[in-house]
Amino acid sequence: MKHGLTTASKALLDRLSSTVQKHPKRITAAVAALLLMGGGGAFAVASFAPDPADLPVRTVAYPVESLAEGQTLSQLTDLPAFSLFRSEQTRSSDTAEALLQRMGVADPVAAAFLRTDSQVRQNLLGRAGRLVSAETTDDHRLVRLTARWVSDDSGNFRRLVVERKDAASGFASRIETAPLTVSSRLAGGVIRSSLFAATDESNIPDAVASQIAEVFSGSIDFRRSLRKDDRFSVVYETLEADGEPLRSGRLLSAEFHNNGKTHQAMWFQESASAKGAYYTLDGQSLRRAYLSSPVAFTRISSGFKMRFHPILQKWRAHLGTDFAAPSGTAVRTVGDGVVEFAGVQNGYGNVIFVKHRNTHVTVYAHLSRIDVHKGQSVEQGQTIGAVGATGWATGPHLHFEFRVNGQQQDPMAIAQQSESAAPISAAARPAFDRLAGMMRTQLASAELIQQASAD
Repeated sequence: MKHGLTTASKALLDRLSSTVQKHPKRITAAVAALLLMGGGGAFAVASFAPDPADLPVRTVAYPVESLAEGQTLSQLTDLPAFSLFRSEQTRSSDTAEALLQRMGVADPVAAAFLRTDSQVRQNLLGRAGRLVSAETTDDHRLVRLTARWVSDDSGNFRRLVVERKDAASGFASRIETAPLTVSSRLAGGVIRSSLFAATDESNIPDAVASQIAEVFSGSIDFRRSLRKDDRFSVVYETLEADGEPLRSGRLLSAEFHNNGKTHQAMWFQESASAKGAYYTLDGQSLRRAYLSSPVAFTRISSGFKMRFHPILQKWRAHLGTDFAAPSGTAVRTVGDGVVEFAGVQNGYGNVIFVKHRNTHVTVYAHLSRIDVHKGQSVEQGQTIGAVGATGWATGPHLHFEFRVNGQQQDPMAIAQQSESAAPISAAARPAFDRLAGMMRTQLASAELIQQASAD
């Protein structure tokens, strides 16, 4: 059948017609969805912009000067030389190789020179805590090594310089002396457990922490009276060499908030010929007739109380204070006086008795060394001997007594009750007030720095 339908085609059309008649709505929805999807797809990909192939093309050329103009390939590949710098602290165990390796120096010739040079061996290798810096080439060969340290209280520092001369002559060393530069730093801290833990956390040197304890020892018992969240602010000197801090200097001013009370201190010297001292910011002297401790701030191992005697093996009154400290630690007199006895006595071992006014006598026992003699006048803070373990002592420490009319008294209580020195004189008051005003500003800034660091 050329112009007609086959029997199979007719059957298919009949079935479609029957389906449309039975489900007209479903068929209409399906067709509509198909048309919408097709239309949406066409709408998504259809573009009404002109064909890019039909757009005009224009070429724009600009002359650009070559950065390599006149340069050969070898010149272009050669990078400019540069220097590397690094600083370290020396260690007692340092060898030449160990020190150079820690500083990133790879130079066998330099290591050989450091091993054999007498000035390096004497002043650098095996000397702990000395600031050393190195300048090297970009391939880590040594150009210059410089070490700096303070050897005395002259206000100068020593500088060891090891420098490469040339390929033929190798290295040379020299020792130089130069003046220290004094600057001041502000810092602060909060007590969490102890004074030294707080100063460590704030990167304040131990020497400054000891001065804080010393200055406020007449009003704050740093062994028993500190409270958590007590806070302090300090201004102190730093001694610098070539812009690098070598060590700390004097505590210039401090403010300590302890258990709800505020304590302030400032160093003041009326004239170049007068002795300086610490005062409150309103001019009252912090110097008392007696120091609270015959050694620099340290741990008390046995206080003024009953105790079990380690040698006699029985309980008895301990009528003094024991200060645990390494053998050789300097011992100082707590007040002005005259040496009444200096020698060996029973269980005291090497002992010194110093007589003060008002029938007061102080005793310094178990010494390893005695530096004064009977009848000698001594001033408060003067070194009179050194900590040891002579006599009835189980280990190095200082046994200290304070006697009033021959009776032992608690030395800590006596020190805190002793009278203060005279306040600032009327003649020095204007200069003092100017300095105090400046210190108030700096202490306030130090407290702000501490608070910002805590936040």
